[in-house]
Amino acid sequence: MNPRPLSALPAVLLSLLFISVPLTVAADNDSLFDCRVSVDGAKFDLTQLAGEHTINKTRELPPSTMVDSLRFDLCEDLKKLDKVADRDQCKTGTRACLSQINKKDDDPERVISVIPIVQSSSINPSYSAGQDSSKFLTIVFKGPEYPNPITTTPTTQSFNLTLLCDPEGNEDPVFKSYDGAQVQVEWKTKAGCPSKEGSDGGKGGDSDDKNPPKDKDENNSRSAGSGIGWFFLMLLLAFAAYFGLGAYYNYSNYGARGTDLIPHRDFWKEVPYMLRDVVSHLCSSVRSRRPANRGYIAV
Repeated sequence: MNPRPLSALPAVLLSLLFISVPLTVAADNDSLFDCRVSVDGAKFDLTQLAGEHTINKTRELPPSTMVDSLRFDLCEDLKKLDKVADRDQCKTGTRACLSQINKKDDDPERVISVIPIVQSSSINPSYSAGQDSSKFLTIVFKGPEYPNPITTTPTTQSFNLTLLCDPEGNEDPVFKSYDGAQVQVEWKTKAGCPSKEGSDGGKGGDSDDKNPPKDKDENNSRSAGSGIGWFFLMLLLAFAAYFGLGAYYNYSNYGARGTDLIPHRDFWKEVPYMLRDVVSHLCSSVRSRRPANRGYIAV
């Protein structure tokens, strides 16, 4: 039996397959900040700081007062405020929002500016930590651009949050400054106390790290499973797009009907024979490796 010639895989299908791989990697790597940080072998669990926080800094500018009001949530997006106009609050997908409000005696408050300091789509945090006498964790979140209040030049915003280790309890965060580009906040909290990877997490209040090795294995297996699932999902979508667009093209250009709608139909008709030839080749290879004199004894 002469094997049928193998047809070349259609270029469109190859392109879709290659496109699905970077999409899978991007989806797997583009995970949002989840309030669990590891720096130089030290672990910080910031989930205890989850929820919305509002802190203010007041500046006296006679005859009026300027209030810088910062709303932020480390672990998820801020929720829309009720009874506040959309133009007076940050858009959906914001983690930290700075509102500058002007107050004057006998006059209603005026919202001067609404600045998205951190957005989930471009959160991109960087970390630094101190583990000696002064224990702390500093996180810098990068944000979008916003016009500088003095030069009006678009300036990248950032949120500099320093968590100072305080094992005894939680204080309220302190709004230190805003210079038109970076908000600086300090927070004395037990979440700023590190725990070594593999320890029982007693200091620092990291109650979820009693069995770090087990949690690490579970996270690794979950991450691997998620990546494989994304790959097969992208592969399925690629095939669906290939057949759907190909069928539409054949219908709109050639008026195809029935099986003629299948893109590269001749190639797909060859697939069963290609598989049969591959199986036949494998079986022949296995048979050729068996000893020819099995069952006979040389005299």
